[in-house]
Amino acid sequence: MEDYSVLLSDLLRQEQELQFTEFNNNTAIKLGQLILSKAFKEGKEITVDIRKNGMTLFHAKMNNNGLGHDRWITRKINTVHHFEHSSYYIHVQMKSWNTTIQDNAFVDSMEYAAEGGCFPIIVKGAGMVGTITVSRLAGHEDHDMVVTSLEQLLLAGGIF
Repeated sequence: MEDYSVLLSDLLRQEQELQFTEFNNNTAIKLGQLILSKAFKEGKEITVDIRKNGMTLFHAKMNNNGLGHDRWITRKINTVHHFEHSSYYIHVQMKSWNTTIQDNAFVDSMEYAAEGGCFPIIVKGAGMVGTITVSRLAGHEDHDMVVTSLEQLLLAGGIF
């Protein structure tokens, strides 16, 4: 059986380090633009969705992204809200336990997806206030697109 402990620790570290002191609408727009810019540079066609307190602040689809990605995004968001961890963390955790999210957490597979690409927006002192989601790449690539963009934004100051 494969050891996932290092990867799980790294994913938890990301959630602990990639937090905001404040997250507003302009921050969401700047982050969404940053993610799209990265995708354009890398020649990847994605859908980006950023929500705060249930309200969509940023949603953009590049070419070849249809309604299926919106449904996939909703399922990833549901997973993050349920577990308060990134959807990729839950994906890896379920793999490490040799189970599925449906069998382990008794959730509907049509409503939840334990796959990479959705990351919690955490405000220090307030907790999770929303989600950042990328869809269309392999799960770990969706996750990396979010994380590398978050790192870049937070290094630049993080609030706009």
